Amino acid sequence: MNKKTGKAAEKSSENKKKAGFVSDVLTLAGGTTFAQILTILAAPVLTRIYGPEDFGVWALYISITSVITVISCLRYDYSIMLPESEDEAVNLLGLSFLAVLAVTGLTVPVIWSFHVQIVDLLNAPQIEKYLWLVPPFVFVNGLFLALNQWNSRTKLFKRLSFARVSSSVSTTATQITLGLVEKTPTASGLIGGSLAGQSIATFVLGGQILRDDRRLITKSLSWKKIYEGAIRHRKLPLIDIWSALMNSISWQLPAFLLSAFFAPAVVGFYSLGFRLLQLPMSFIGGSISQVFYQRASRATSEGTLSTLVESVFRMLVLIGMFPILILTIVGSDVFTVIFGSAWSEAGVYAQILSLWAFVWFISSPLTAIYLVVEELHFGFTYNIFNLTTRFLSLTIGGLLGNARIALLLFSVSGIIVYGYLCLKMMHYSGVKTSRALKIVSSNLILFIPAGIVLIALKIAGINQVLLVIISGLLICIYYLYILKTDGQVKEIIEGFKLPGKVEKA
Repeated sequence: MNKKTGKAAEKSSENKKKAGFVSDVLTLAGGTTFAQILTILAAPVLTRIYGPEDFGVWALYISITSVITVISCLRYDYSIMLPESEDEAVNLLGLSFLAVLAVTGLTVPVIWSFHVQIVDLLNAPQIEKYLWLVPPFVFVNGLFLALNQWNSRTKLFKRLSFARVSSSVSTTATQITLGLVEKTPTASGLIGGSLAGQSIATFVLGGQILRDDRRLITKSLSWKKIYEGAIRHRKLPLIDIWSALMNSISWQLPAFLLSAFFAPAVVGFYSLGFRLLQLPMSFIGGSISQVFYQRASRATSEGTLSTLVESVFRMLVLIGMFPILILTIVGSDVFTVIFGSAWSEAGVYAQILSLWAFVWFISSPLTAIYLVVEELHFGFTYNIFNLTTRFLSLTIGGLLGNARIALLLFSVSGIIVYGYLCLKMMHYSGVKTSRALKIVSSNLILFIPAGIVLIALKIAGINQVLLVIISGLLICIYYLYILKTDGQVKEIIEGFKLPGKVEKA
C-alpha cells in the first residue's frame, strides 16, 4: 500500500468514525426533537392552566425525586458500559435493578417518618400531600437509568428516542387533561403527568430491550456473577455515589432554597425559566453525552481521546453559543410574548441564568471523561466545591431578600465552577487550554454583529413581538451559515455519504 492509499484509507476510517458518532447523536436528538418541541409548544397552554405556585410545587417534587433517583442504582448503572463481556454487562444490569429495589424500599419509611420535617425545611406545606408519590417515581426513574445504560452499550439509540417521545406525549397529554378536568387545577396534574410519562418511558424502553435481548439476559444472569460485579465495581457506590449525590443536590438547591426564602411563585418562575432554557440545550447535550460516554470508553484504549474531545467540544460551542447569547439579550421579551406578561419575571430569570447554562452545556457531556480515566476522587472534590458555592450564592441572595441577586450570584459561581470543570476534562483528555479558548473566541466573533443589532433594536423600543421574530430569524441565519461554511460540519455531512458509515451494534 503506497502512502497516498494509506492516507486515504486513514481519512476514510476517520470520517466513518465521525459519521458514526454524529449518526448516533442525530438518532437520539432526532427522536428527542419531537418530544422537546411538543414540550415547548405545550408550555404556553400549561401556563394558562396552572399558576406559578403550582409550577413551584411541581418543581419541589421533581427536585426531591431527582436527588434520590441519582443514587437509586447505587451508581452501578455506570458500570454496565465498561466490561467487554456481554455476560458481565447483563449481570451488572441485574445488579442495578436490585439496587433500585433496595433504595426505593428504604425511601418509603424515610418519607413516612420525616414528611413533617421535610415540609418544614422547605417551607412548603403544599408539597406534603404529594410526598407519598416520591417512592414510585424513584422506582421507575431508577429502572430507566439502568435500561438507558444498557441501551447505550448496545448502541440501539432508536429505542431510546422512541421511549423519550412516548414519555413526552404521555406527560403533556396527562398534564393538560388533568388540568382541564379539575375545577381548580393544582400541582397534582403536573406531578401526575410527570409520573405517568416516566412510567410509560420506562415500560416502553424495558419492553423493547426485553423483546430484543431476552435470550441473552436470561442465559447470562447469575447470583454469583452479580455478587462478583458488586465487589469489582464497589468504588462506584463507595466513592462516586457521594459526588453524584452532591451534584444532584447542588442542581436542586435553587428550588429548595428559593422555596425556603421566598414564596412558591418565585420557585415557579425559576422552574419555568430554567426548564425552557434547559430544554433545547439538554436534548442536544444529553444526546451527545449519551453517545460520548460510549465512544470515550473506546477512544481511551485506542489513544484517540483528545481528538474526540476537541471535536465534541467544538460541536457543542458551535450549537450552543449563538442562541444562548441571543436569549441573554431578549429573554424577558420572549417569555412575555409567548406566556403572557404574568410570566415576564421567568424570562428575567432565564436571562440571568443563560450564560451559566451555556458553560454547563459545553462542559456537562465531557464529565464522563473522569469516569473513563478513573479519576473518581476528582468528581468527589469537584462536587463538594460546586455544592458549597451554589449554597453560599443562593443563601446570600435569600438573606438579602432578593431572588434576582440570588440567581445572579448562582449564575456567576456556576460559570466559574463549570468553566474549571471543562478545562480540567480537557486536561485529562490531552486537549490544550489554548485550543479550547480559540474555539470559543472564534464563535463569539460570529455573534457580535447580531448582538449589536438586537441591543440597538431594544434601545429603540421596537415592538416585543417583532423583536422576538427578528431574534428567531437571526438564529436561523446563523445555523444556515454554519451548515454552508463550516469545514467540520461539511466533513460530517460528507461522511454520511460514505458506504458503511453507520457502525453496527
